[in-house]
This record gives sequence, C-alpha cells and structure tokens, in this order.
Amino acid sequence: MTFALKQENVDLLQEVLRLVSDPDSAQYGKYYSLEEVAHLVAPSDTTHKAVRHWLHSHGVTNCLTVSTQDFLQCTMTAETAETLLPGSRFHHYVREGQSIVRSSSPYSVHDDVHQHLDFVGGLHRFPPNGQKLPKVQKSPEEGVHLGVTPAVLRARYNLTAADVGKGQNNSQAVAQFLEQYYHPADLAEFMSMFGEGFQHLSQVERVVGQQGAGKAGIEASLDIEYIMSTGANIPTWVFTNRRHESQEPFLQWMVLLSNMSGLPWVHTISYGDDEDSLSTAYMTRINTEFMKAGVRGITLLFASGDSGAGCRHSGAQNTFRPSFPASSPYVTTVGGTSFKNPFQVTYEVTDYISGGGFSNVFKMPDYQVAAVEAYLKTVAATLPPGSYYNPSGRAYPDMAALSDNYWVVINRVPVPWVSGTSASTPVVGGMLSLMNDHRLTKGLPPLGFLNPRLYKLKGQALFDVTEGCHLGCLDEQVQGKGFCAAPSWDPVTGWGTPNYPALLAALMTE
Repeated sequence: MTFALKQENVDLLQEVLRLVSDPDSAQYGKYYSLEEVAHLVAPSDTTHKAVRHWLHSHGVTNCLTVSTQDFLQCTMTAETAETLLPGSRFHHYVREGQSIVRSSSPYSVHDDVHQHLDFVGGLHRFPPNGQKLPKVQKSPEEGVHLGVTPAVLRARYNLTAADVGKGQNNSQAVAQFLEQYYHPADLAEFMSMFGEGFQHLSQVERVVGQQGAGKAGIEASLDIEYIMSTGANIPTWVFTNRRHESQEPFLQWMVLLSNMSGLPWVHTISYGDDEDSLSTAYMTRINTEFMKAGVRGITLLFASGDSGAGCRHSGAQNTFRPSFPASSPYVTTVGGTSFKNPFQVTYEVTDYISGGGFSNVFKMPDYQVAAVEAYLKTVAATLPPGSYYNPSGRAYPDMAALSDNYWVVINRVPVPWVSGTSASTPVVGGMLSLMNDHRLTKGLPPLGFLNPRLYKLKGQALFDVTEGCHLGCLDEQVQGKGFCAAPSWDPVTGWGTPNYPALLAALMTE
C-alpha cells in the first residue's frame, strides 16, 4: 500500500510554480532540482516519526520511501492491513482475468496519525478498464481519404523536414497504464512506412518499468509512434506501469517521478477518471505532485478525454461530468479536432468526442480567468443550462490537435481510422519537445508548466477552432450537446491547434 505523508510548504510550492512558470516573473525558468523540491516539501520529523511508529507497532517494517520523503510504499498481509486500518475488509476480486486485492468497505486511521496522512492508496480503487482507449472507426468512404499520418500532421501544422531534434540533453516520454505495451517491431515498421521525408529515430531510448509479453495495444502504439514522429529525432522514454496486485498504476507513476532526478522534459499521458469517482483528498495530493513536476521544469500534457462534456445521471437532474487529471489546474490539457473536409488537409473543427468543461472540485486558476469569462460572456445566449456545470471551476482543455482518423501500426499491421484525444496529446507533446530543443540549444530553460505562458499569448500562433460542439447529456434539455467552439478560447478545443513555426517564435523569447 502507498501512504501519502502530509507535506510541508505546499502553499510555498504553489507560489514557486507560479513564479517559475510566469514569463513576466524574474524567477521564470529558474527551476528546482529534485533535491531542492525534497527540501521544500519533505514531511516534518514529527510526521515521519508518528507514521513509522504506527506502522512498526503493527509489525509493518517492509517499506520503501522516495527521494522527496513524502511517500511510503509498504508490503503487508491483508490481515495486518485490516488491523492497521479499522473498517477495511480485504477480498480477492477477479478483473479481466487478474486477481486484485481490494477492500470492500471504507478504512479509517488512528487519531494519532490522521493529521500526518493525505490518503492511503491501494485499498479501494480498481485500475480503470479500457473504456478510455482510442476508438477504431470505419472509413466513411472506402479508399477516398488515407487518414492522418505524420506527413499530414506536418503539413497541417507547418513543420518542415528541418523541424527535428538536434540538441543535447533533451528527451520526451509517454506513460502507459492498463497493460498497454508497445512492440519495438511496430515502431520500426511505422517509421519505415510513414517516416519518409524527415530525420527520425526508430527505437525507444529507455523503458522504465516492465514491458509485458502480450499483444501490442492501440493506446501504447499510438502514443509512441506519434510523439516520436512529431517530436522527431528526440530520445523518447516509455513509462510502462503494469497493474500490480496492491497498487493503482497511475499513483505508481507519480511515485516514480518523485524518485528520479534526471527526467525527460515533456510527458504525455492519455489517462483519466471521472472526477466524481475520486476523493478530493486524493486529487488534491495528485495536484501537489503535478506542482512538484512543474517546479522542476517538466511539462505534463493530459488528454482531455473522449466523452465530450460527459454526463452524470443523478436523480431528476443530469449534470456534465468532468474528468481528472484533465481538470487539474497544474497540467496542460489537450482536446481534439477533425478536418472540416475529412478527405483534405483543410481547417479544423471540433471533434465531437473532445473532452472539455469545468471542474466541480478545483477553482478557476488566475491564468485563465480573463479568457474563460470572455467565452462565457460571448456565448451566454447559447450556453447549456447553468445547472449542468460549474462556471467558476478550472476550465479545460487548454489547446487541441487533430484527434480523428489516424493510421497506427499494431502487431505489425497498419490499422486506419483510430481516433481519440490519445492521438492529439502526443502530437502536441512532440511539438513542445522540438521547441524545448531550440530553447536548450540557445541556453534557455525548457518550457516547464506551459499554461501561464500559453494564456498570455491569447491565441497568438494557434489556429483558432470556431466550429462544432461536443457531446453532452442525451436528455430533453441539452439533447446530447455539451459546449460549442467559439472565437478565442473555448471549453472544447481551448485556444486551438498549434501553428508550429509561429508558436516556436512566440515561445523562443526568454
């Protein structure tokens, strides 16, 4: 189980993140090392002593910590766990052929340690099922449109053959969950089929974690093939997080980030849960982990999800259903678009699946208030009823890219018509890695947490998406519609999609 120890100086961490991410601050780009982050947030001696004494008094001694000292991962029997955490009752559950140990009832902790813990992970949450994976669709008209490939993306977003990685000390990463694996042979095949015309790598530099021996997954193949063809020639890592009997894989990945000093500068993640399925304590702590990454100069990109505004059916009144971590104020969230004419490289419109909306848990961060309020005012007459969403919450996505009709090589077979924000996210990630390449070569710091700078651009250097709506609740009031795109920022495509050379120029200033 994972014990998240109460950290020190979280308010100060938030302020440091604001200063190092704001281009108008004298502290911009002056990132912290992992050791400096540890010094800032490490739990107090009192917290360490109280938690360790509590664990030792129950015979729990098999524990590992991390560099930042704020997580303990401990192994124990279910019997011991039930004594340690009154109220918990552990059982074996079989999920997709795997046995997972989980508690069927809520846990409590002794008063002596309650104030020293944010949460205990590994008790309740089942790893999410594959519902968020990209969809494979049938071609609407056989043989007419070849679908999205690296060449199509490079044409649409104005990348030339010269736009490839050239610098030192740059790398990018994708994180995989849900037993999703990539096969090196698929990546090599993909690059031989679609990598013509630009310099690229055909092998992953490093796999962190264990690759499974099963079939390759659409998600993993899509993420790796497109971050490596957009962020071409940049060394790429894969964090592969297998389901572990007692651990939730997303949390496992966050713990890894707290324990590694030399990390890639850009990470793209196509993972999400319904906000209302998670505890506020858990999400708040995960947000702190995102802040720790941002203070180190790491850019975290999350897919906005493939359910539009979502829908929660609760009694008489439906509401939209935000997704987390897409709704975190401390990550950059990527939505999805389609070509207006699906058979040509034209301008883009909303992809109806593109996740977006407003958090019900986290307030709107300062960096986006002006943009979101302008949207709400401009489209006031056509907004969904106010009871469906929280207009003062963190609004997402922040930007977007094509998410429709991709070619992917899986198990040595080229598969067309793969769609989802799982596609748009690594595409944006690859472009940001190329921009970091230029910045690092010039002696500038990497981009880090992008949102404060992105919102100051006010849409400059992005293709504004102004057409289309995404999915919402299928009921009489909204009739399946969520929010709609509009000029400037909107909660469907954010600020729009990247015009690479213009965005590079805008982000190359100190």
